[in-house]
Amino acid sequence: MFRFIGSFFGAIFTLVTLGLLFAALTVGGVFWMYSRDLPSHESLTQYRPPVISRIYDGEGRMIDEFAEERRLFVAIEDIPDVVKHAFISAEDKNFYTHAGFDVMGMASAVKDAMAGSRLRGASTIPQQVAKNFLLSGDRTAERKIKELILSTRLVQALPKDRILELYLNEIYLGQNSYGVAAAALTYFNKPLTELSPHEAATLASMPREPARSHPVRDHDKVLARRNAVLREMWQNGYLDEATYKAESALPLQSVQNGDYPAFRTTLPPRDYFTDEIRRQLSGSFGEKEFFSGGLAVRATVDPELQAAAAVALRQGLERYDRNQGIWRGTRKTIPADQLGSEATWREALSKVEVPRDIEGWHPAVVLSLGESSARIGIEGVEEDEDGHFIPAEDVTWARKRLADGKLGKKANAASDLVEVGDVVLVRAVTKDEDGSFVRWSLRQVPEVQGAFMAMDVYSGRVLAMQGGFSYQDSVFNRATQATRQPGSSFKPFVYAAALDSGFSPATIVVDAPIELNTPQGLWRPKNASNKFYGPTPLRTGIEQSRNLMTVRIAQEIGMDVVAGYAERFGVYDRMQAFLSNSLGSQETTLFKMVAAYSMFANGGERVEPTLVDRVQDRYGKSVYKHDPRKCVECDAAILPAGTAPRITSTRDQVINPVTAYQITSMMEGVVLRGTAQGINLPVPVAGKTGTTNDAKDVWFIGYTSNIAAGCYIGYDNPRTLGGKASGGGLCGPVFETFMRTAIKKYGGAEFRVPPGGYFAKIDRFTGVRLPEDATGPNVISEYFREGQDSAFDGLLVDGGFGMGENLPLFTVGETDGGSAVTTSTGQTKVIPKKADFGTVSSGGLY
Repeated sequence: MFRFIGSFFGAIFTLVTLGLLFAALTVGGVFWMYSRDLPSHESLTQYRPPVISRIYDGEGRMIDEFAEERRLFVAIEDIPDVVKHAFISAEDKNFYTHAGFDVMGMASAVKDAMAGSRLRGASTIPQQVAKNFLLSGDRTAERKIKELILSTRLVQALPKDRILELYLNEIYLGQNSYGVAAAALTYFNKPLTELSPHEAATLASMPREPARSHPVRDHDKVLARRNAVLREMWQNGYLDEATYKAESALPLQSVQNGDYPAFRTTLPPRDYFTDEIRRQLSGSFGEKEFFSGGLAVRATVDPELQAAAAVALRQGLERYDRNQGIWRGTRKTIPADQLGSEATWREALSKVEVPRDIEGWHPAVVLSLGESSARIGIEGVEEDEDGHFIPAEDVTWARKRLADGKLGKKANAASDLVEVGDVVLVRAVTKDEDGSFVRWSLRQVPEVQGAFMAMDVYSGRVLAMQGGFSYQDSVFNRATQATRQPGSSFKPFVYAAALDSGFSPATIVVDAPIELNTPQGLWRPKNASNKFYGPTPLRTGIEQSRNLMTVRIAQEIGMDVVAGYAERFGVYDRMQAFLSNSLGSQETTLFKMVAAYSMFANGGERVEPTLVDRVQDRYGKSVYKHDPRKCVECDAAILPAGTAPRITSTRDQVINPVTAYQITSMMEGVVLRGTAQGINLPVPVAGKTGTTNDAKDVWFIGYTSNIAAGCYIGYDNPRTLGGKASGGGLCGPVFETFMRTAIKKYGGAEFRVPPGGYFAKIDRFTGVRLPEDATGPNVISEYFREGQDSAFDGLLVDGGFGMGENLPLFTVGETDGGSAVTTSTGQTKVIPKKADFGTVSSGGLY
């Protein structure tokens, strides 16, 4: 009997042992089979997660960020304990003790599933790292087995803190936020160091269902999970009971609920400057590296000057647009059934895509029309008891374009321009004396466009760039991407080539008619006044922007020489040697033109424009630095009294410094008495206007002793700006407005006179040498090269056309004629009559 019982239990024991052995062999075989072709976990030791690239201004303030996935990588030692404890409590409370998987956790998950609860994975943090980095997200037994194998290998290969670092920086937490640092900004607009326990617990509650964990739409579910995480933190010893209860009682606050401002709203609106940095660095580093490399970009932008550039250009464009007197509006409307209550029209208005980056402008909707005025609801402005109105006096400047394309009558009431439901843009009109409110005024984005740019003439640092009226209306950057005819603003490069070819500012050039046979027919370039003035000094030719003189000069020295100078200055990569191109008919960009003028300003030294001072990688290592100049003694702790560090440059000399100064001196004359004489600034300014055929493009580019700036205005699809449009009249005021701000900050001085020359007094109308004690409006002190005779020798330059030798010299007091007009600055100016051109475009006018 006992022997039988013993045999029975022995058999059972044997069967159990064999069963366990077989199960162990089976499990071992399964794990061995799946472990043969697993991805290498060793790659995680070199893992570089994609992180946000950020752009900072010169004072270290962040002004923009770019990313495919919003992720900020934070080293484990910089992640606060409260964040670590929240995620460990929520996801893997035995993280620091298990070997990669948690048997008790899996048993608990199985128990919950058998009890009918929601199936949960019971994955440890190492398992989740293995899944997220090395495996797919498929919910299969095969993936789970591989996950278990890889998690044990991870624990053996990496410290637990390194595994936690990978997890906390990789985990997706909803709202396009990857990692805890980005999520803290997304939901609370706070850095990790400022998170309280309930906020850390909120983030830790999201990994399970990030797409269904919106703090507003899924408020109750997120709140319950948050409090469950807080309870786990208390039970695991990370919080005391009093803190747990206090934190659990707090409401669920978030950016999405309006409790905190969104992080993006704390940054300036994206503009042309930072988007151009994105475009250029994506080309230099590659788009993937820029958007995911965690680059820290130090931009050259001066925020004050950038704002001044935007205001100056917008004022110029809007001034021209309102002078046209045509109302277009936004062409956006809101249905009448959404205007019933303030809440509904505000919600509807917030969804309408109109530019919101124009300082002082607000989107608004027309709520009702009265006999003469229109009542409007304004975004961001509270309704008052009487409401907000557009009065009749604000609309009398405009006519509305009708459905048939014709212009309607001049508006006498608001209803002549707008209808109920129209979305409009408005700004507050205030008194200049005290800034008190006057009325709301209708505004519209001009149809005409343009660009403005300013840069340091020595370092090449671009201080401001405005590529259009509004970035949110049009992201096309007209400073760098629009290629336009520079017109007469190209002429200084012709004159520079002439000066280096033996000309002087007093050289006499014939201003007389020209006829030239071309394959396209007979070409007869004209001056803007449609007149000619006979033999004229070189200086007067550039001050009055004479086309005929410029063509003769180009013919005399050769267009191949002119083309070489233009390419040397970077105006063109390759200039075609057509004679008409001496008048600026070949297209280029404002970016290149302002950079080229900077080389006149700095004494002829090559300077490369840049929007970026320095780029650092995610580890803080500099991978790009713009300024190649060396600072001698900058590292010295102490310098002798009266001395300063010296900056040495090895940059190329594009032209002779004497030539650069002579051009600068002549372009000072353009501002003082030439085509840009309306510009009035407190420091010396040199510059040149440009107006192309039919005034399709107008320019002004100028500089002080330290800053060069340029403006271009024209329609994106080129068409005439009108018979009275000119570079001096449209772009000159833009330049002047901006420069008043720039000079207050950066100052200005007399232009530096280089060695290698001497001053002599000259009659600026005849070029004749005058005594040193000569005075009067016709006397100018001209700078000549050493060894160059300053006396007028009677030689006339005619370019080989053989016309005009017997014409009288340009007479004292003579002007180009034309009609007198009042400019936008209230000054009276004489605008030359429009020339009629031959069969080939001649590019520049004046």
